[in-house]
Amino acid sequence: MPDLTLIAGCGYLGTVLARELLASGHAVLALTRQEVSAKALGASGIPAVVGDLSEAASVASLRDWPSQMENAPETLGEFPLRIVHCAASGRGGRAEQYRSVYLDGCRHLRAAFPQASRFFFTSSTSVYPHIGGEVVTESSDAHPDRETGRILRETEEETLAAGGLVGRLAGIYGPGRSFLLKNFLAGQALVDVRTEPPATPDGRWVNQIHVRDAARAIIHLLERPGSPVKEPGIFNIADSTPLLQRPLYQRLSEKFSLPLPPDALPDLERKRGWTHKQVSNARLLASGWKPLYPDWFAALEHDPAFLPSVTS
Repeated sequence: MPDLTLIAGCGYLGTVLARELLASGHAVLALTRQEVSAKALGASGIPAVVGDLSEAASVASLRDWPSQMENAPETLGEFPLRIVHCAASGRGGRAEQYRSVYLDGCRHLRAAFPQASRFFFTSSTSVYPHIGGEVVTESSDAHPDRETGRILRETEEETLAAGGLVGRLAGIYGPGRSFLLKNFLAGQALVDVRTEPPATPDGRWVNQIHVRDAARAIIHLLERPGSPVKEPGIFNIADSTPLLQRPLYQRLSEKFSLPLPPDALPDLERKRGWTHKQVSNARLLASGWKPLYPDWFAALEHDPAFLPSVTS
């Protein structure tokens, strides 16, 4: 019987994760809230079922879903199971959405599938509240001042206490998705210049991860043998090269023959707060993972699908 990875929240990252797993011979089941999304995933070769993470009964009902996989057992509870929670909170970013999707969703998944051999929660590097441009690692302070960030941390702690893994993801980009590049090409990019200490004359640090590298990192950590030495199961999932806004935009200005974006005061009301830090992926690298794209410009140059998908 194959291992099954239940991907709870099969959006941009989850879809790429599912494809990577299927390509390597793993069994996958995607959970999505919308019937239209489930049909689209199924049409693309990804088995999918509709369910609501915020509802315990909806998640529990997945155990009795009649699987479409060949020679499958009657319930998902009979599979050797791995779970990846990578659902998104939605565009609103309200605290109640975070609580129902992240905290309640993880609780409902663990309660429904206590036999899961691995449980992985995709968190965010926004839990690091730093604004001084410092390098942050998994042991750095992670006490965000926003309620949404505190809910992520509570979900992380519950996941770790239950023996699960946490991946703190930097900003995800890839084919069809790059807010940075779209804003630059549309003339809407800004350099966040903060004048009061700690000043940011070259703007803030931008930390990113290509979607395929994010998916590959999750698979790598799911399949990594447990350490005989008890260690926190937290990993920053970011590429190897944080970029300052001004030199980043200078390179883009030269490449596309467009003007450098203007300076502006930081938007302190950003969805997950305004920060200025360099996220280190040293622990993930030390575990044996290697990125396909160690920096954003490497993807711009070597991922043939990236630039055309953003500019078309």
